[in-house]
Amino acid sequence: MNADRKLFTLVSLLIGISIVLSYTLTPYTTLLFGVNEFHFAIRQTVFGLMSLIIIFVLSQLDPERWLKPIGFTLFFGSLILMIAMPFLPESIVSEVGGAKRWIKIAGFSLAPVEFFKVGFIYFLAWSFSRKLGHHDGMGLSGEFKRFMPYAVIFLGAMFIIAFLQKDLGQVVVLGATLLFLLIFAGSSFRFFLSILGVIFGAVILFIVTAHHRILRIKSWWALAQNSVLDLLPDAIADKLRVPVEVEPYQIGHSLNAIHNGGLFGTGLANGTFKLGFLSEVHTDFVLAGLAEEFGFFGVLCVVVLFLWMIQRIFKIANRTKDTSIYLFSIGIGLILSFSFLVNAYGISGITPIKGISVPFLSYGGSAMLGAAFGVGMVLMASKKANMN
Repeated sequence: MNADRKLFTLVSLLIGISIVLSYTLTPYTTLLFGVNEFHFAIRQTVFGLMSLIIIFVLSQLDPERWLKPIGFTLFFGSLILMIAMPFLPESIVSEVGGAKRWIKIAGFSLAPVEFFKVGFIYFLAWSFSRKLGHHDGMGLSGEFKRFMPYAVIFLGAMFIIAFLQKDLGQVVVLGATLLFLLIFAGSSFRFFLSILGVIFGAVILFIVTAHHRILRIKSWWALAQNSVLDLLPDAIADKLRVPVEVEPYQIGHSLNAIHNGGLFGTGLANGTFKLGFLSEVHTDFVLAGLAEEFGFFGVLCVVVLFLWMIQRIFKIANRTKDTSIYLFSIGIGLILSFSFLVNAYGISGITPIKGISVPFLSYGGSAMLGAAFGVGMVLMASKKANMN
């Protein structure tokens, strides 16, 4: 059978949009770094072409022969790299804010965590299909015993990503994906709620043990409390109102950019908040930049394309009889969806900003190439699904 062509086309369209945004949203950034006006657009084009080549090549491979070795190579290879990165010299590994997240390769920086996410999902799908099943008669304690090996692996990955690399956002996305995969793999809803409580507690622990995360929460609450506390009685509102050390200027400018775009936007290259007001507008705040220049309808078009892409991935999962492929496709669809939602909620002030990029839309090679491996492997697997 042939791979799903519609999925490949949808990813290609999103990558094409990201190249346009990498040019139109970066005039201030190019001046700031003293590079050519096409610098980011050219690099994003390179990343985009590499991603499409990866997706196409993977889609042509035999899933019976190649899916498992590629999945395990991504899992173990990127895990070993993440463990080794704190001990590697700065000539090989880039250090930002005391965290070593990127490996320098031929003038580019790649983040192993983006490839680890795909490998981790494959490992879960492969193992869940062999070890997990229906929960009848097992009881909550039995489900916890069955889950313990996965909990140990996840806690190890969480320690590496959240503590050594100081990237709690990726842990949130991975944790949410693991949680929902358990349901699709046959766990009970009671077990789902129990694990949800444990993960929520762990996230709270990570936040209160790091000063920069506390400041980020305070910055977000400074914006949210203005509207939320007005709905509560004064006695309760006064207790919840907290002084803020850092003004939430990023979220404020993001909301202003979205508001300035209106329904139809200011027009291509006519946005103003990208001119030094909103930093990293082509990466973490790309949706805000898109909203300003293309308006509500521009964002709506991108959301429709993204949802259509997710629908095709879930359709592949639904049409296959192979449990591991079913769970892997579900997992890739979930992690792409959660990444989009975490970013969208962050730039609109609904939740604190997590530093998660928008799949196939934000500028950056690692996230795009990692997502390309995920979609490419799903397309490879789609050969075993009845897509008619």
